[in-house]
Amino acid sequence: MARNEYPDSPRVGVGAVVLREGRILLVRRGIPPAEGLWAIPGGGLKLGETLREGAEREIFEETGIAIRAGEPVFTCDVCERDAEGRVRFHYVIVDLAGDYIGGEVKGGDDALEARWVAPEELEGLSVTKTTLKLLRQFGFLPSP
Repeated sequence: MARNEYPDSPRVGVGAVVLREGRILLVRRGIPPAEGLWAIPGGGLKLGETLREGAEREIFEETGIAIRAGEPVFTCDVCERDAEGRVRFHYVIVDLAGDYIGGEVKGGDDALEARWVAPEELEGLSVTKTTLKLLRQFGFLPSP
């Protein structure tokens, strides 16, 4: 069973939207939910961390990139049920704006891959629906 499967309460997820030279920082997830899909980097908030601290830690762990996290820019919930209707995953996710500080991008921790992605490259990638919604709201992609 994957970490955080079948929780007894929702978990808080935190990530960051990081732009650099017209590209956005994305990861290909290595664990469920959304395993194998491209998404905004992030992960679980730890007890005692602020949203900013959690976002900065998670982005570094998953991508090797140091950021300065700013204000929240997107919030959503992800609730996935199994065939019996039991809640397999339930996350409330808060994505913050992130300013690139330094580092070379590389996949790590729960990310199979990490890279800077231009808007025109997104069509060739399997991206989560939530990430596409965020990128449209953020103005990185045009609305459909």
